[in-house]
Amino acid sequence: MGGESYKVWGAALVAMTVALAIGIFINEATHTKHHDIKAYIVDVPDTTQANTEVAAKPVSSTIETIVPLLAAADATAGEKAFKRCATCHTFQKGGANKVGPNLFNVVGGSKAAIPDFAYSNALTAMGGTWSYENLNAFLTKPKDFLAGTKMTFAGVKKAQDRANIIAFLRQYSDTPFPLPAQ
Repeated sequence: MGGESYKVWGAALVAMTVALAIGIFINEATHTKHHDIKAYIVDVPDTTQANTEVAAKPVSSTIETIVPLLAAADATAGEKAFKRCATCHTFQKGGANKVGPNLFNVVGGSKAAIPDFAYSNALTAMGGTWSYENLNAFLTKPKDFLAGTKMTFAGVKKAQDRANIIAFLRQYSDTPFPLPAQ
């Protein structure tokens, strides 16, 4: 009986060795090359170059102009419509920045004007001031107006709502920006 148990153990050991060899062979045959960096490669435009001239997309003809709507815009309705913006923005003079910057003096004010807020490189490079039409296009769909903006807001669909929001924000300025001539 002692010789029989050695044969059983020997057969089991041979079977395990063959299984291990087959596993190593299959692993090597199907094994793909591992990259040194364990990450997905994403193409990102080079922002280190000295390109200071980034222009917004021209205001599309599909975006309804708000100039005629501004004369009759309702700042009270704008305050109500602004509530969706208040999650990320304040508007009072000296108000705190949230996820987005404080919007006091935004209408007619300089773009990326709050010194202690981390604006996107695209907005900082854009420069200039927030005109009524720029604000209208930005509020329509920020990512369409300025590729590279950090603002993830989907946009305000109705032109009258955008005009009302801009009329509401226009009040929050040391010197309200003049309404455009119609």
